[in-house]
Amino acid sequence: MPNREEKKDFQLKLKIYLTDPEGTEFMGIGVLWLLQHIDSLGSIRKAAARMQLSYVKAHRMIDDVEKHTGLKLVERRRGGESREGTRLTATGKNFVAAYDRFQKEIKEQAEDSFRRHRDEFGP
Repeated sequence: MPNREEKKDFQLKLKIYLTDPEGTEFMGIGVLWLLQHIDSLGSIRKAAARMQLSYVKAHRMIDDVEKHTGLKLVERRRGGESREGTRLTATGKNFVAAYDRFQKEIKEQAEDSFRRHRDEFGP
């Protein structure tokens, strides 16, 4: 047990998710990163590989967020010879930007609050 002068080095870890009314998570940092990688790489397959996700799981993540939000976020185009790739829709780009700002803002507010209250947690 630490003595009174010793303070533990507490850190805050915060996970933010959007859920449906039943509590099923459909949007979090992993989906955000996936959508950002799709935007930069132009491919679900490449984005999934970058994140070490299966292609099937990446598709399921996209399908889940689109189903729950009712928004078309990703325009899927066939690869093959034409190599058209995949891209975010304008709505998808706006959604990604808004969610990124939102989660950063929440984390900053939580960190500020944590710094103000951490001494109250005891030694």
